[in-house]
Amino acid sequence: MQWTKIFALTLAAALVAGCQSDRPMAVPVPVATSATEPVEQGTVVGDDRTAMEAAVDAGPSTAVSSESSGGAGPVLNPNAPDSYVVKRGDTLWGIAKVFLRDPWFWPEIWQVNPQVHNPHLIYPGDNLRLVYIDGRPTIMLQRGDFARVLPRVRSQPLEGSVTTIPYETVAAFMSKPTLLSQEQIKGAPYVLATRDLHVAMSDGDTLYARGFKTPVELGTHYNVVRVGEALRDPDDNRIVGYDGIFTGAGHVTRGGDPATLIMTESARETEAGDKLFQGGVDVPLDFIPSAPKTKTNGRIMLVSNGVSVIGQYEVVVINRGVVDGLVPGNVLAIFQTGEVVADTENKGFLNSNSRLGATKVHLPDERNGTFMVFKTFEHLSYGLVMEATNIIRVGDRVENP
Repeated sequence: MQWTKIFALTLAAALVAGCQSDRPMAVPVPVATSATEPVEQGTVVGDDRTAMEAAVDAGPSTAVSSESSGGAGPVLNPNAPDSYVVKRGDTLWGIAKVFLRDPWFWPEIWQVNPQVHNPHLIYPGDNLRLVYIDGRPTIMLQRGDFARVLPRVRSQPLEGSVTTIPYETVAAFMSKPTLLSQEQIKGAPYVLATRDLHVAMSDGDTLYARGFKTPVELGTHYNVVRVGEALRDPDDNRIVGYDGIFTGAGHVTRGGDPATLIMTESARETEAGDKLFQGGVDVPLDFIPSAPKTKTNGRIMLVSNGVSVIGQYEVVVINRGVVDGLVPGNVLAIFQTGEVVADTENKGFLNSNSRLGATKVHLPDERNGTFMVFKTFEHLSYGLVMEATNIIRVGDRVENP
């Protein structure tokens, strides 16, 4: 009887063990996560500074230049963050400067998302992340509203996308041109006469104009500009443009030939023959920073506000244009021409105080800024000084960066 109980207990234990061996092992339940949840590592620029302010605060770059690195391509800014949140007031140039030593290499690291085919469709709140694909640095965009998973009606207007350069700076210049190309002058409407033959115009005065290619529309705004002195290319003395002198502005109150305009602004006397240019000229700013595809060597001819010392975000004119292969977005380096000095180590052949006979030495040209083209004509281009590391003056050279 005793051995029977032992046999029964042993059989029961075996059955229990067999049942446990057939039971599946417990598997941890995965935690649901958002597929678009950002993964940020390293330095993140997420404060209230704009891209340009962050780049300036980081100080001058100590990265190796493209030339010394064998021209392998874009060089990352040593202070480049792994992530940057786009701010209101940012520009594409400023954002590129945060990540790159040379911002014009931006197209080479920008990864176009399948939903975004234009790198200018970047908006405040978007997150730009620096990642590496096959060892190559790449900037990828992550929309700022990725966490909004519930359908809702947007009750406020979308903010505008970032532009390459500060639009307000360019728009203010283009609304009152200070330089006229031959293309602009040719065929432009002109002032025929003023009512009561007034010369000094003031707000509310009337003028009559002709030469419109199409019927004028009531309310259209025009700037009145006098064609001034011819501007000559300092390299070959050819005329590439004319000085434009803003005299006033007005809007059309009556069509016909001549058309009638009422002056809304007067800066100086308006005379018969002065040209009319439609106000509010649009300048497309959806270009991308890039180096010229052809070798470019030119000079700064004119600065928009007539100052002698040029600084950042000053609009300047150079003596190179479409025929020289320039397009909006091209970036050029600015160089101060080195002085020619006398080497007085050998005092000359007359006496120890004479410079006669001393060797003349041309000091090296020094880079003092960066320039970006935003509007081109046949033989000249408007551009903006993006960076000024030293004094820039009319006559300084521009060439490929």
